[in-house]
Formats: sequence, C-alpha cells, structure tokens
Amino acid sequence: MQTRGDGHDEILALDTTGNGQPDLWAIDTDGDGKPDLFQSDTDGDGNPDVTMVDLTQDGTMDVIVDGDGGHPLTP
Repeated sequence: MQTRGDGHDEILALDTTGNGQPDLWAIDTDGDGKPDLFQSDTDGDGNPDVTMVDLTQDGTMDVIVDGDGGHPLTP
C-alpha cells in the first residue's frame, strides 16, 4: 500500500495462513524501501498481537513487544 506517493510500498500485508486475511504486516517507516517495523496477528482476530522493530535494518529485531506497539494487550 502506497501512503506517501513516492512510488514505494510503505505497508506490505501478507496472508501467511491462507485464510484470506492479512496476519503479518511489514512497514517501511522511513521511506528507504526496506521494512523496519513488523506486526503480527497471532490469533486471527485482525489486530496486531506482536510488534517487532529492526532499528538498524540488519535483519535482527531490536525491539519486540506484545500488542500493537502503542496499546499493550490487556489480560
């Protein structure tokens, strides 16, 4: 999905389970063409359950949190 109009896909939504609904999102937050924020819907409810950030873009997640990164999951 292009959001800035610069020709890059800023958000890539993937259906890894084959149920027709996206469950993994790769997001390019800085516009360099490489994703650095990843979110995963692990239970199929359509909401991110895990947020991972690759700050150095070396392929290793530097930050991993439960929830969407801004709103922690409530028990």
